[in-house]
Formats: sequence, structure tokens, C-alpha cells
Amino acid sequence: MKKNLVLVLLVLTGIAAKAQENVIKFNIFSPIVKTFNASYERKVSATSSFQLGGFFTSYSPGETSFSGFGITPEYRFYLSSTEAPEGVYVAPFVRYQSFKLTEDTSNSKGTLSTFGGGLVIGKQWIFKEKISLDIFIGPQYSSGKVKVTDGADTFDTGAFDGFGVRTGLTLGFAF
Repeated sequence: MKKNLVLVLLVLTGIAAKAQENVIKFNIFSPIVKTFNASYERKVSATSSFQLGGFFTSYSPGETSFSGFGITPEYRFYLSSTEAPEGVYVAPFVRYQSFKLTEDTSNSKGTLSTFGGGLVIGKQWIFKEKISLDIFIGPQYSSGKVKVTDGADTFDTGAFDGFGVRTGLTLGFAF
């Protein structure tokens, strides 16, 4: 039993010694559009990291209501003199989104799946070796197809289809 306890303590000490190799964060702009957005970032090298983000939403920008999820993997290249995951970065990303659609005036229903990508530039700070603040912005493009399940194709998918801007401000915990 003592050997197992010593082993667990050694592993935990090793994890603590490798501080700031992981960051869990939440986009604080997301609630404005009724969305929960979280990301996990893992340091890959001194100058790069991999991030996997996901969101769930129930959003109505107009006549068409969207509810669904998206997943966004991205690879970050840190350009500053500090080690990843801190400093200025550029990050290409891809994004998959899947939504159920409802059109309020015609009672039409359908689904929308989109695929796209883009590039963001941002800066991430780590305060007190534990708290992260990350701000980013960049162009994105996504394309998808609506599949009507009931009614007519009267869906306005402009908010999730075509060119746009991906932006965010996240707050998180580095460990």
C-alpha cells in the first residue's frame, strides 16, 4: 500500500512540475448568443500547442432557430519569446457544425451540417501560473447543406454558412 501511495505522490509531483502544459478555458462572449463554448489546449513543444474546442448552442438570429453543436481543432504556432501556451500565436483551424433548424413563420424543420476552417491570430496570458486569458480574431469560411425534414426550405443559414469572423475572449485554468 505504501508503494502505491509513493508512486501516486511521484506522479502528482511530476504533473505539478510540468505546470502550464494544459489549459482548460471558456469563451466569455458565448453566452451573448446562447452558447456554451469550452476548449482544451495541450502544449506540444516550446513553440506550439494543439487545441480542441467545442460548443453547444440554441441561437435564433432571425426567423431561423439553430440548436446543435460544433467542434474546432486548431494547431497553434507561438511567435513570442515565451514558451507555449503563453504569448502571441497564429492558429489554423477546421470546424464541423451540426444543427437542427426550425423556421418560425412556416414551421419548417431541417438539419444543417457545415464544414470549414480559417486562421486566427491571438495572444494568451498566464497569470499567477494558473489563470489564462486568451483573446483571438480571424477570418473563417464554412459551407454546408440544409436537409429539409418537414415543410419548405425557407431557412436563413447566413449566420453559420459562408465567410465570417471568428473571435473570442476566453478565461481559463492552466495546469
